[in-house]
Amino acid sequence: MKILLIGYGKMGRAIEAQAIARGHQIAGIIDPARPEARITDFSPAEVDVAIEFTHPDAAFQNVTACLEQGLPVVCGSTGWLHHFAEAQALSQQTGTPLFYASNYSVGVNLFFHFNEYMAAKMHQFGGYDVQVREIHHTQKVDQPSGTALTTAEGILRHFPGKTRWRNDAATEAHELAVISEREGAVIGTHIVTYSSPADTIELKHEAHTREGFVQGALLAAEWLPGRQGVFGMQDLLGL
Repeated sequence: MKILLIGYGKMGRAIEAQAIARGHQIAGIIDPARPEARITDFSPAEVDVAIEFTHPDAAFQNVTACLEQGLPVVCGSTGWLHHFAEAQALSQQTGTPLFYASNYSVGVNLFFHFNEYMAAKMHQFGGYDVQVREIHHTQKVDQPSGTALTTAEGILRHFPGKTRWRNDAATEAHELAVISEREGAVIGTHIVTYSSPADTIELKHEAHTREGFVQGALLAAEWLPGRQGVFGMQDLLGL
């Protein structure tokens, strides 16, 4: 495939290396450090799919430009979901597919699946409170992480005692605490803890490298062209 990389940070470079290793071509690179290239310079004849990993402030504009150009786009930027309904509408209007995930790791998406199952079971028995904790490197901009938000939303759907999340310790019983920590070079750790006076149960995912994210993003990029609609990892993995 011919891939347009939007964002050339750690993830962009890792995707480039893996894409070439899998026999794909890099059709172009869009990045503030390379201002000579713009998304509007590329057409579907030159690009099979775009992969976007940038900054919350730039992501929606980049996704919009891809959809308007007719470029299928796989987006991994978080922190822009207040615009997601607009992106969905534009995808439908243009007939150009959009793939979004807060986290592209296959392991993390299994974690999401088990998280919802666990929440649905735990609330049946009472006596437990639940909390989400996420730990990332100090350069991560958005807080809480997109993965933590997806985790929290999964709990809220299946644990009736919680009605909203709070990015701090809970002050009311119906709040779900989502604790964010930034330290060192931690790639990403997410922990869901259920506590009662009798015991504690934890569900944890810890990323050791970025390879899982890269592989998932490339799987999505290989899967997306030729489809219509808005998709996520559940569609890709059949969860």
